[in-house]
Amino acid sequence: MTKTRKILIVEDHPIFRMGMCELINREKDLTVCGSAEDVPEAMALVESEKPDLIILDLSLKNSNGMTLIRDLSKYHKEIPVLVLSMHEESLHAERCLLAGAKGYLMKHETKDSVIKAIRRIFAGKKYISQRVMDSLLENFGKEQAVDPDSPVQTLTDRELEIFELIGKGFSSGQIAGRLNLSVKTISAHRERIKQKLGWKSGGELVRYAVLWLETEHLRQNKKSGMDL
Repeated sequence: MTKTRKILIVEDHPIFRMGMCELINREKDLTVCGSAEDVPEAMALVESEKPDLIILDLSLKNSNGMTLIRDLSKYHKEIPVLVLSMHEESLHAERCLLAGAKGYLMKHETKDSVIKAIRRIFAGKKYISQRVMDSLLENFGKEQAVDPDSPVQTLTDRELEIFELIGKGFSSGQIAGRLNLSVKTISAHRERIKQKLGWKSGGELVRYAVLWLETEHLRQNKKSGMDL
């Protein structure tokens, strides 16, 4: 008999989560063993359900999906992660793969692409779009090129996470609480972010972060509408 593979869904949007459950449970050899809205809940289900694969969104309730990818890479390397996100793949896909994810798929892709990605990962391979693959091959063996028109590309994973929280209106103290870091550490990150992006004041950084986040949301909305 064919083994039934267990999949854990980590997604904070109930309607999309329900659609993913329905899509996966249609497959005879796949079943959803649980769902979570944030990193702590997901890690608890990993321990109790022992999933064979995790489908993860980067934007989670009170947490960030990159944190879960890093935790899984450290404590549960045997569990592959497929990132299914609204975030632009040109900025996030390679970061996720380097952090340990086995695949990256945007939410506007078709339902067949989701199942194809799941099966490819179960076959021991990675799944990324042709566009990301072309970018990786282009930069293979040479130093990563930085798009001068996209200074956000120069930020580290942690800096990008903090930058996004700044754009959402969080103060340094609130960001420190969410990321379990000291306010001093967050302040140091903010200074480095300002330097990389070419801003002199905190106010300029906040305005740019808000504008960048709004632009990302507009881009995501244009690409939304995945048919489940």
